[in-house]
Amino acid sequence: MNIGDKMPDLLGKDSEGNEIKLSDFPGKKFIIYFYPKDNTPGCTAEAISFRDNYETFLKMGYQIIGVSKDSEASHRKFAEKQNLPFPLVADTETALCQLAGVWRLKKMAGREYMGVVRTTFVCDNDGTVTDVIEKVMTKAAAEQLFKLLDGRGAVNPAP
Repeated sequence: MNIGDKMPDLLGKDSEGNEIKLSDFPGKKFIIYFYPKDNTPGCTAEAISFRDNYETFLKMGYQIIGVSKDSEASHRKFAEKQNLPFPLVADTETALCQLAGVWRLKKMAGREYMGVVRTTFVCDNDGTVTDVIEKVMTKAAAEQLFKLLDGRGAVNPAP
């Protein structure tokens, strides 16, 4: 997905098996972040960054939604362990990941495989992509977004 493209209304199912639709969050803009795997160091750091700043994002008018190919059960354990207040979409068939263009060939230790490339999309209230972050700073994911959004004249995240 690129700037100007539109996320689908139905993103998938969350950790409790509930359908997650953008239309379920009227008046909200969206931060939809795709990450490789629950309970890995980088993905945990990214989720904690969003968790610790969740209320600020809500005050700024943004709903956070995480997406990976992990199962609903894996998401449930991850969300409970890390006390995550936002939904995690279980894209086990990688349909949303493929649509977003984050399901790509990856290389690690001389091995090639298909996987989720960590990417964050900022969308307006109808799901239109306004920004794409491909080089996510996992431990400072929220701060990276605050800098981007503040640079566009968004609400200042400072307390």
